[in-house]
Formats: sequence, C-alpha cells, structure tokens
Amino acid sequence: MTSLPNIGKLDPESFNKLIFPYLGASSSRVILGPKHGVDAAVIALDDAPPGKRKVMAVAEDPTFGLPVLLPYFGWSIVHICASDVAVIGIKPQFLSICLLFPPETTAETVSAIWNQVHQECEKLGISIVGGHTGIYPGISYPLNGGCAVWGFGEENEITPASSARPGDILVATKGPAIEATAILALQAEPALKKVLPEETVNAAKDLFYQMTVVPDALLCRKFARAMHDATEGGLLGGIYEMTEASGIGVTVYESRITMPEPVERVCSHFRIDPLIAISEGTLVAAVPPEKMSGLRAAAESENLPLLELGEFTSSGRRFVRKNGTEEPLLPVKEDPFWQAYFQAMTG
Repeated sequence: MTSLPNIGKLDPESFNKLIFPYLGASSSRVILGPKHGVDAAVIALDDAPPGKRKVMAVAEDPTFGLPVLLPYFGWSIVHICASDVAVIGIKPQFLSICLLFPPETTAETVSAIWNQVHQECEKLGISIVGGHTGIYPGISYPLNGGCAVWGFGEENEITPASSARPGDILVATKGPAIEATAILALQAEPALKKVLPEETVNAAKDLFYQMTVVPDALLCRKFARAMHDATEGGLLGGIYEMTEASGIGVTVYESRITMPEPVERVCSHFRIDPLIAISEGTLVAAVPPEKMSGLRAAAESENLPLLELGEFTSSGRRFVRKNGTEEPLLPVKEDPFWQAYFQAMTG
C-alpha cells in the first residue's frame, strides 16, 4: 500500500493510486474533473459545441482554525476557497460552508468568525447561499470542514493549470513562501523578535493579507493561458503541478526568483526551504509571449509584483540554480512548513 504523507494534502503518487481511478458516475458535462494540480472543476451547463458552452467552475477546501489564526479565520476561509475558482479564470460568485466548532465555543467567537466571512464575501461580490454550522465533540478548534465556492462563465474563458503549452512564459506573483512566513511570524512572534528586527517580524506578519490570489487571478486571466495557486509544496511544487497537469516540461531559473527579506529571514530562522514551503497568495501562470507586454502593464498599474521565472517546454523539468547547475524539478513529497509550525507551537 502507498505510504501517505504525515500531514497535508495527498502527494501525486497517493492521489493517482487511491483517488483518481474512483470518480463515481461519468458525465459528458464534466469538462475538467479531479486532477492533481488543478484547482477547481468545470462543468458544462448546456449542449452547445465544445468551446462555446456556458460553464460553472466549482472548488472546495477545508481551512483549519489554528489558534494563532483565529483573529483572521473568516478572512482566510473566503480568500483561500475563492482563490481556487479565480485561478480557473471565472469570477467567484457563490459560497456554501460547513463551519464546525468545539464544545464551549462562545457566541462571540462564532459571531466574529461569521462576520469576517460575510464581510469578505461582500467585498468580493460573493453570495452565501447555504451550508451547515454546528458544535461537535472531538474538534479541538474552529474548523471549516468544507467550503464550496463557484461561479459561472464561458468555456473559452477558463484557464486551468492543465492548459499550459510549450513556449509559454512562466510567471509568478509576489514571490515564495507567503503563507509559511506569515503564519510562522504570527505563531512565533515573541521568539522571532529576540533574533530579528521588530520591523522585519511585523512585515512578515503583514504578509498574511497577501494570502489570496483572487485579485491576482482576476487581473491575469485576460492574459494567461493557465493559472495555479501555489499552496502546499510552495512555488516549485506549484510549478511542478502545472507541468504534470499539462503533460509538458519547464525550465525555472533560481536567479529570477525575488525573495522578500521577511520571507528569507523567517524561513532561514526555521531552516526551511522557502521555495517549497506553502505559499497561498502566490499565483503561478503560463502566459503566451505575445501577451506578456499587456500583463506587465496591467500588473504595474495595480502595483502587483510580477516575476518572470522561465519558460514552459515540450519536455524535461529543469531547475537552474544561481551558479548554473541544473537539477530535476521534482514533486514535493511533504511541505516543510508543517514541521516548522509545530516546532513554533511547542517553543
């Protein structure tokens, strides 16, 4: 039997062996179904010819209410779940959520989290249409047991991670390890302030509100052929997932990866590789060369950091280090963030 990761989402080998062969009844309306590295499903809503159909993009995600995240929990639920629909190139429009709480949760806690969910949905134009909310034993902290977000659009608008093509430019927004850095800075703030300047730690904490690719994706969808949210496995993991989903290769240049100082210093303190650490908020995209000038101009007008990291190729997945040596780009078996987080929790 396949060995599972200790924590986090299933790795590609486990997914392909345990999940992918068993998908229930087949339907001709499923344009894009479950696939490792693809963020959302796409379903045809009519019988128009392929390429001209009305479609629904839908995604579901859990979100864990780690104690340090409770003040941000409602915000993170909405943005993490909505990001998976936005990267498909469809605007998120509706949300349903299963929100679970441990016994002895106060009404004030439920109200604070729910008001954040409401406010962020209102800002993004998302209507909350259903779900489930309850208190149950066996739960240690508030838990989004499953939040579904969906939206409607045209088939020719979709930009799944599986659509990258050889010759496309590999682009990322913001940089690596956004989520890992922000959460570790929040969890270990007192300890970090003993070894790092206070302004560096505060800047790392402020990265929390960059843990969304909704604005990134809604800007980039006019130019990108494929998009992906670099969550577990980080920047390099997200790039690998795109190549695997698209069945092509890639060349990634380490020298083109900008590392913000707070990311570099916090990850260095915890001795984790920021290039493979969870990075909700980093959008990875495949952009046809002729559309790059338009994307650069749009990103500059919105003050969105844009990194051009390499190019997609017909075969071979290469990571070129700063010194010129080449390494194979491989899937990330286990994200190093989790071990660092539990280390921070225990002091």
